[in-house]
Order: sequence, then C-alpha cells, then structure tokens
Amino acid sequence: MTGGVGSSSGNSNNRSIVWFRRDLRVEDNPALAAGVRLGEVVPVFIWSPEEEGPYYPGRVSRWWLSQSLLHLDSSLRSLGTSLITKRSLDTASTLLEIVHSTGATNLFFNHLYDPLSLVRDHRLKELLSARGITVRSFNADLLYEPWEVHDENGRPFTTFAPFWNKCLSMPYDPAAPLLPPKRITSGDVSMCASDTLVFEDESEKGSNALLARAWSPGWRNADKSLTAFINGPLIEYSVNRKKADGASTSLLSPYLHFGELSVRKVFHLVRMKQLVWINEGNKAGEESCNLILRSIGLREYSRYLSFNHPCSHERPLLAHFRFFPWVTDEGYFKAWRQGRTGYPLVDAGMRELWATGWLHDRIRVVVSSFFVKVLQLPWRWGMKYFWDTLLDADLESDALGWQYISGTLPDGRELDRIDNPQFEGYKFDPNGEYVRRWLPELARLPTEWIHHPWDAAESVLQAAGVELGSNYPLPIVEIDAAKARLQEALAEVWQLEAATRAAIENGTEEGLGDSSELPPIEFPEEIQMEVDHEPLRNTANSPAVVGRHEDQMVPSITSSIVRADEEEVSADLGNTAGDNRPEVPSNINYDAEVHREEIDRGGLQTVRVNVVQHFSPARMQSPAQSTADSSSSRTERDGGVVPVWSPSATSSRSEHFVADDTGIASGGYLQRHPQSHQLINWRQLSQTVTSSWEVENAVQPNAFG
Repeated sequence: MTGGVGSSSGNSNNRSIVWFRRDLRVEDNPALAAGVRLGEVVPVFIWSPEEEGPYYPGRVSRWWLSQSLLHLDSSLRSLGTSLITKRSLDTASTLLEIVHSTGATNLFFNHLYDPLSLVRDHRLKELLSARGITVRSFNADLLYEPWEVHDENGRPFTTFAPFWNKCLSMPYDPAAPLLPPKRITSGDVSMCASDTLVFEDESEKGSNALLARAWSPGWRNADKSLTAFINGPLIEYSVNRKKADGASTSLLSPYLHFGELSVRKVFHLVRMKQLVWINEGNKAGEESCNLILRSIGLREYSRYLSFNHPCSHERPLLAHFRFFPWVTDEGYFKAWRQGRTGYPLVDAGMRELWATGWLHDRIRVVVSSFFVKVLQLPWRWGMKYFWDTLLDADLESDALGWQYISGTLPDGRELDRIDNPQFEGYKFDPNGEYVRRWLPELARLPTEWIHHPWDAAESVLQAAGVELGSNYPLPIVEIDAAKARLQEALAEVWQLEAATRAAIENGTEEGLGDSSELPPIEFPEEIQMEVDHEPLRNTANSPAVVGRHEDQMVPSITSSIVRADEEEVSADLGNTAGDNRPEVPSNINYDAEVHREEIDRGGLQTVRVNVVQHFSPARMQSPAQSTADSSSSRTERDGGVVPVWSPSATSSRSEHFVADDTGIASGGYLQRHPQSHQLINWRQLSQTVTSSWEVENAVQPNAFG
C-alpha cells in the first residue's frame, strides 16, 4: 500500500470508515491514508468511556479530548469531509450500525496496545469480517511493533536497556512519517447523524478554563510545539531538565498520548538534529538528543510491556511482590493527594497536579516514590490517581512508571532505597521557587529552610508566618520510621516468598503462592478502582475514613484551610515563564448539560459526574483551514491482522512466571499470536538485580521529555 493519496472513484464499494481513537491527527495517519487512497472516507470517533472499566477518563484528559476533537474536525472539514461522532456503550455494535448506514465496505484503524483495546479490536475484526467487511489496522503509535522486537531466541525482552538497544540497531529504520492528504472525498453520511458528545460538567468548566490558558490541544498545535522545542530548549535539555520550576521539559506528552503528534516524526527530527550537532562537535546538544530519544524508548517500552504482559497495570511483574504488606490508610492517601504531607516538595507537586493536570517528570518521581516507599500505600492507588488527574494520563506509561518506582520490575528502582524529599528538594528546586509558587504559606521562609521547615527555629517560622501543625502540617511520617517499617515489610516479603518456594520444591504447596485467598485491597470509594488481591497491613493510627466526593479536592492554597466545595482552588497558569504557546480558539459554541448519577452506598450519598461538554461538529464555527499540498511515494508496510490476545477466564495466577535459566521469560508469544504471556520467575533472579535504568535519571515515562 502506498503512502500517496488519490481521488475517489465515488463507488460505495470503495467507501471506507476511518475509526479515530488515540490518533487524532491528519498527518502521518496510516489508517486515514489507506482510506483516502481507496476512495470515499467516513471519519468516525466513538465515545464509549464505560468500556474502559475503572479507567474512566479524568476531568483534564476529557477536556483535552474535547478540544482535540474540535481541532480534528476543523482540519477534516478543510480537506472536504467532517468527523462523525457517536456516543456508545458498545463500540463494535456502533461501528456495525455505521457500516450499514453509510454503505461502507472497509474499516481502517490504528493499533492500540493496552489489554482492553487488544481484546476489543480482535472481537471487532471477527464481528465485521464475518459480515464481509474488510478490516485492516496499522501502526501509527510506535517506531516498531511489539512483535518485531525480540532477543536472539525470538523471546520478548524483560528489561529496558537491551530492548532499547535492539530498537536502535534494527536492520531497518522506523517508517518515515506520512504527509497529510491533499483532499479527502467524503462518503455519504446522510443516514448517519452525529451524536452530541458531553465531556464536562458545569462544576468543571471553571477549572478547565484555566487549562485553555496554558495548553492548546490539536495536531497542528502539537506540530508547532515540537518545532519550537527542537529549535529552542532541546539544545540545553541535558542541562536544564532537572529544574522543576520553569519550562525545562518538552511538554509533548499530552500530544503523544492523544496521537496528535507522531512519535515517528519526533524520532526522525531529533535524530536529524543530533547528526547536525555531532558534526558541529556540540556534545551538550548530542547528549540532549540522546535523552529525548531515551524518553521515546521508555514510551515504546511501556507499550511493549503492556502487549507482552497484559496484567502489568494491575499486578507486579515480579511475582514475589504480591506478598508485600501495603498500608491501606485512606488518611495517608487523602493527605498525599491534597498536598498536606508536611514535605514541601511533595506537597507542591500534588498541588500543581490538581491545579494544572501536569507535573514535571522529576516531581512525578518524587511524589510517587514518597507514596510507595514512605507511606507504603498500594502503588495501584497512586497509578489510578495519576490516571484521574494527569493531562497525559496514559495507562501503559503509568503502569511502567509506578512498577519501576515500586521495584516490581526486574530492572526497577530498589524498593529499599528511600529518597529524602528534603534532599530531593535542594536537588531539583535549589532556590525554593517551585515550592513558593505552589505553597504560598511557606513563601516567606528562607531558602535554607524551605524544604525542611520543621528544623527552622521558632523565630524564623514566626517571621515567615508559618505555624507548623496549623497553616502547614508537620511531617505525616518521619523518614527514619518509614525506613525501619519498609525493612520490616521487605523481610516479611522474603519470608513468605521463601516459604512458597520451599513448599513448591517439596511438592506440598497448597495455595501458598495464590494471592486470591488473601483479603482484597479496597480502593477508596470516591475514586472507584478495581484492584487485585494482596495482603493488607493497617497502621495503628489508621481510623476508618468515610469516603466523600469532596475528599479529592485540594484545600485552598492560603494560610487558612477552606473546604474545596466552598472555595475553588485557582492557579494563574498564565504566569508560567516563557509560555508563548498559542491560545485555544475561542470561536466555538458549547451547550451544557449536566448528567449526574446518585449512588447510595450504605446510606452515604455520593455523586458521580458523567461526561458533560457537548461537542457537535455541525456547530463548529472555525473557518476552514488550508493545508499545504502533500504527496508521498513511500510504500506502507501492511497493517495486517491485530494480534490475537484474550485473557484466561479461569486463571487467577497469571503472575506466576515461567522462565528459563537466565531469568528471561521463555514462553513469551508467537508472532501475531501472543497466547502465552509468561513473564519472570523471581526465584530464578538474584535478589540484588542491578538496575539498567540509571537511578539518577529515573522518570515517569508518560512525562515525555
């Protein structure tokens, strides 16, 4: 299949549905290019968040999606068609209805790699193929498909370094990005009206308005941001990337998550820039490019792990960590997410996250490490909260980041290493400007004490207007006590793991390795997360906390505590230094409709707010956008068949890994048929695995660059 785009024949036999998902761009979109080449195109987006189970999109990511769809529809209209939007509870049946109403004979879409999408896409292919519809899918999200990258024995890699080295040494380069089509001939959609999509509720509009001052969703804006980064901050990235305060990162991860930006385009542009700097002898620029390419590699690896190990978002990849006695203290969890732990850098990060939906990757590591190692809360709670609050919330990258921080990857960060937030503060925020911005109650503290106010003299605190335990909390947990408690927990893990191993070797195991017999970890009701079963450990000072919807709100950032439902937190995102990104277009009409579902749980009335912002392409007022002429002579690789994958309906022990003598999973999967997802057997790994990820360069992968 060629990358060039031709004109339509007008024959319905050549009419194709192009199903947009997390590929909301016109440029370098193989599914769209395939449809345009064949003839008439019907672009479709289906909003079916209920299919995501506990991973219902959060407020800020729903806002981004709504804006991105407006931008995509405007681009499609300028090319001759428009985006059909549908609200659905079952994507497959909705696509079948669209096929029938439009007379289309082809369905094209781009691959996703999370387990829910893999199962859904395979079911959809079977359903539509049985009805004579040609269904084809393509790679638009990765440099290489997961089944293309393997070791010399044909097995999936289980650590990052050899995986990325293999990607960089593949015998063929990643495909060059496709140019946008010159024109799209629209199929007949007279019998297929768009549904009005609802993405935000009235209570969310005020906060979302702040987002529009700092971010400009849409694939054209993504391209502008990429160009600005490569021609500007990239050259100093290796020097500035650890500065938490200021625009020291690329800020590209939301664009990459929603597919507004092609990762292949990023890769090729960075490599070309790197070659220029190598020829010029610019070592700093060369190193900056290496670090950005490594960020791409981490994103690739997150999809690679999710494809080969589909339970990675809910179960530790090292099976022995199912024995870890997590602390299920909702009080700790509430203090962490509200930014009231008593550790300034952690609290500043959590306040920024709630106010803006964004965190610098250094701060993501700090707050997640504190969550897991100091508070010892279940890592999946933190992962789910990131999912609910991040603009770039990404299931695969989130799972990789939290498993890495929790030490549950074979090359993850050592769990017994606790980084003191005080020292991390002076490393990433040496002048205290980041803390002062997000914790104004500490703004007058001298830099000497800004990251550990509890050590300051009473006279210093009084002069700064700080009253510990009143307008700013004392540390929720002492670091020394956390270290001791963590050592006890790890000792318990090794004892249980040794007992299980002995039982297996003696042939007397009776479920010792099966965590299904253990009580479940209940996730706080107000966030509604399904979790796996692991041991519980409650602290003595862990009173039962009644879940409230308001508990998720950050207290007002003032010296006095004000309930979030009485005073809305505000943050002036326009004050970001050097922020010259274009504004979101304001010439768009919205209709508001609030959908609330009352849920009575044990007498407690909670309110779940459903999607509420109306989006209808017919209401677009943006003028048609002109596009430059484009052509391409590149030959596309056939998208082929979505790899077959389906979870076992009976197995509750998929975390038991079968490995060979090297500790590398021996079963893996057969190309395009990953039926056996066999991971790592901890018993065949050393207890002192050397991390192949530099601890100093630890990142949460979804915070790209």
